[in-house]
Amino acid sequence: MSDAREQRRLAAIVAADVAGYSRLMGRDESGTLARLKEHRRLRLEPALARNAGRLVKLTGDGALIEFASAVDAVRASVEFQQAVTEAEAGPADDRIAFRLGIHVGDLIVDGEDIYGDAVNIAARLEGQAQAGGIVLSRTVRDAVAGKLKVTFEDVGALELKNIEKPVRAYRTHWDAAEWQPKKEAEASPAEVPALALPDRPSIAVLPFQNMSGDPEQEYFADGMVEDIITSLSRNRGLFVIARNSSFTYKGRSVDIRQVGRELGVRYVLEGSVRKAATKVRITGQLLEAATGAHIWAERFDGDLQNIFELQDQVTSKVVAGVAPSLQQAEVDRAQRKTGDLAAYDLYLRGVAAHSTYTRDGMRTAVELLDRTVSLDPKLAPAWAWLANARFCLWSFGWSEDPAADLAKAEQTARRGFEADGNDALCLIMYGFVLQYSQSRFEEGLALVERGLQIDPNYALGYTYCGYALNNLGRADAAIARFHIGLRLNPLDPGTWFPQAGLATSHFILGQYDEAVSWVDKALGLRPNFTSGLRIAMAAHALAGRLEVARAVYELYRTVDPNGRLATIAPMYRSRRQGQTFERYMEGLRLAGVPE
Repeated sequence: MSDAREQRRLAAIVAADVAGYSRLMGRDESGTLARLKEHRRLRLEPALARNAGRLVKLTGDGALIEFASAVDAVRASVEFQQAVTEAEAGPADDRIAFRLGIHVGDLIVDGEDIYGDAVNIAARLEGQAQAGGIVLSRTVRDAVAGKLKVTFEDVGALELKNIEKPVRAYRTHWDAAEWQPKKEAEASPAEVPALALPDRPSIAVLPFQNMSGDPEQEYFADGMVEDIITSLSRNRGLFVIARNSSFTYKGRSVDIRQVGRELGVRYVLEGSVRKAATKVRITGQLLEAATGAHIWAERFDGDLQNIFELQDQVTSKVVAGVAPSLQQAEVDRAQRKTGDLAAYDLYLRGVAAHSTYTRDGMRTAVELLDRTVSLDPKLAPAWAWLANARFCLWSFGWSEDPAADLAKAEQTARRGFEADGNDALCLIMYGFVLQYSQSRFEEGLALVERGLQIDPNYALGYTYCGYALNNLGRADAAIARFHIGLRLNPLDPGTWFPQAGLATSHFILGQYDEAVSWVDKALGLRPNFTSGLRIAMAAHALAGRLEVARAVYELYRTVDPNGRLATIAPMYRSRRQGQTFERYMEGLRLAGVPE
């Protein structure tokens, strides 16, 4: 046992979380995650940079932050809260609002992490704050009194959970007009770092505005945009941003130049869809992101019976506008053709339910997509999404009969492949599921790679390819695929999936600290991701951090209370990863997972 003296320092601690987070996630998980990431990137991080704050760690919907100065801590907190309040202009029930608690005290320092009563008190004070508010201790109040344009409301000596003595606390108030300049500087699009432009024409398709006056028709507008993105992606001469990154702008009024910088694209397509009875009107305009100049604009009116012909017209016009110097490559007609509009509506609703990545959402997706393929067995992508949903029930531990769901996922994926063997999604999903259901690793990888040849802009396809390569122990190649997927989809709320894949790659290579770095990012977005929690346990344990590994195991038990080595092993034993399986199981064993 080391007798090294523990490190301590005095600091100001800010604890933050989102008020009503569970309610917001239950209503719109993907949208809430995207907005939360935006607040962190555009408002929290600039406020910390201006005020010398250090982000210690993210905790799902919250954060722990350290400052050397109480004045800096309060100033950054007010700037952040003011910026978020100004940005959240939607209905009150849909707004994201943070609660902050601040305390100054002595800390125990362990690497990059911090512990001690100061941290605990800040966290408890945060729980006393109102949505959009700040509660701080008397120690902080005394340190900043008269130095900032804020006032304090005494709320008395609070009895805080697990804190021995009452803590005198104060609510913080400020005049928005006094803090407006900071907010504007923080939110300036010029401060958002720009991604480098690819070496080929690049485009992002923003969510089309639903002009139907019926919120229930959102799925139709979203589905139209997804089909346009898919068709554009088939043109190998274009770099197309994936749907999930484009949809982080849904419901927002945005500066096209800012979109171009954040997504790293030269062109942006935006538009609207108006659906009434059997008629539909689609409008679209193509803009040059750097200048906002119009390149092309057009309106399409038609009958829902001919909806796919309308989609082809829109897509062809966009390609002609984006790459006028090239001979227009023929854009393949949409693979998702069906004469049964009821089936198509069910399909769009099923894909929307799948995107929630919740237990109930995935079960709803299975139900809707089952009905879809019953009505139209030739709708190949519906089979692929149905297979994906069943696979997710198995892999997330949400299945009542895991073996049956995995077998059904393989059977369903095969039906999609048989319906259209040239559809990228069908190829990728069939190949991916084959690896897990029948240990057909080389064959599965070949199918995934064939799908990427057909659709080289399919971001999620690169992630599946990375996992397929990991299953074969080819971690270096997998890492390259994961990074391509992340670049094609830089703002995707689902980045936890490739991030967890990167953690697995580095674990296979024996790079445990790098594995932890990536899995921490993934778990920050998806705290209940069982596979990610297992990688975190094993990597920490094999790196010698047994206490951390066992703490992760305690969290894992809340997600998978019946998890044990005997049930985990079959999910990994057959993969061709050399000695990785033995190291992985030993890491879990050291973390405390029972036999």
